[in-house]
Amino acid sequence: MDLGIDTTLTLLAAGLIFLLALGLGVWKYRQMALSENHLAHPYVDIAHRAALMYSFATLLIAVFVELSAWSTWVNLTAAAVSVFFFVAAIASYIAHGAKRDTTNQFAHPDRGLRLAMIALIVGEMGGFAVLLAGFVRGQLLG
Repeated sequence: MDLGIDTTLTLLAAGLIFLLALGLGVWKYRQMALSENHLAHPYVDIAHRAALMYSFATLLIAVFVELSAWSTWVNLTAAAVSVFFFVAAIASYIAHGAKRDTTNQFAHPDRGLRLAMIALIVGEMGGFAVLLAGFVRGQLLG
């Protein structure tokens, strides 16, 4: 099968995020094995689970990239925006898990967190909406 560069790069991102999830699983296991209550820090657990889910979400995005009617550039940009925010979310969870600075980042949200969440919502949903529209155009209306 001949995949476009947009699909290939999105699949690569999915694989890299999945590999990150596996590594985070090792970190989670290590914390569980060494802690008195046999639990990892909540944000280590969240990072692991989020990376697993985002890796499969990125696979789904790759399918929509491949079946979209839009140009390679539009598809790659839309996918990259969503994947960027997936990775940024995972990175923030890793940071909280490593610093052990909170068990709930929303307990005392600041303006920066609120703005980051708005950007994440617009970026993830907007990026996918572009791909979904391209799918509809190419597969249902084309």
